[in-house]
Amino acid sequence: MVDGVVGTNTGGEPESSDSLRTFGAVVQGLREHAGLSREEFGELVRFSKHTVASVELGRRMPDAEFVQRAEEVFGRTGALQRAAGCLERQPGLAAWFRRWARLEQVAITLYTYECRLIPGLLQTEAYARTLFTNQLPPLDDEQIEAQWAARAERQRLLRGRPNTAFSFLLEEHLFRRRMGGVEVTRELIDHVLDLAQLRNIELQIMPMDGSMQLLETPENRWFAYCEAQRGGLFMSDPKELSVLQRRYARMRSQALTLTDSVGLLQQMRGEL
Repeated sequence: MVDGVVGTNTGGEPESSDSLRTFGAVVQGLREHAGLSREEFGELVRFSKHTVASVELGRRMPDAEFVQRAEEVFGRTGALQRAAGCLERQPGLAAWFRRWARLEQVAITLYTYECRLIPGLLQTEAYARTLFTNQLPPLDDEQIEAQWAARAERQRLLRGRPNTAFSFLLEEHLFRRRMGGVEVTRELIDHVLDLAQLRNIELQIMPMDGSMQLLETPENRWFAYCEAQRGGLFMSDPKELSVLQRRYARMRSQALTLTDSVGLLQQMRGEL
């Protein structure tokens, strides 16, 4: 860290956590002790052998149904159920983003300006999967599943933290470019309009370039996160934060009002 700035990390590949790898090793050990192949075990728990492999290798957070059905296969000892409660939800989040993601969990204020893509907190599954599928270098199915699971978990913040103030400034062209096609865009706009009705979310539409996120912790400390194509900048230097806060304030004053922003989205929705 230099002057409160964490530099970019070109390793955007999601990493597994120790707890997930340990959980996966236990599942694999129990499966092999029972004399079951991954395919045979997958049929018993009603998940594909690829999903079983992903869990055993610590690449995927196991679904609650996976844990419950695995317990039944292995004799209902309760061991997997207890272990699942200690898992860390790291897969699907790039290493350079995790510090910011941890702060999101406790933030009391979160400002986001985005000009490239719809922010992850607002994305639908179809929109997110379009992005994952088009990513270079290509992701395999397990990586795509892990990334969506992590993103869906983050999105629970919007409804799960009603006392956190979320503000989003989005460029109009993010919706007009119709990423994923008309149906994906129609669903996306409906989803964003629905979220805009929540009392803790403010949504404004505007033309601008550059992107940033500003976040306030319960201790009233501010942090910033700016993302590029191959990494991100995590900032805590008060001088840098002051500049970004002034920029964000100016952009909010230039953006459409909350009412006009919703009206524009509804108009675009009607044009699809």
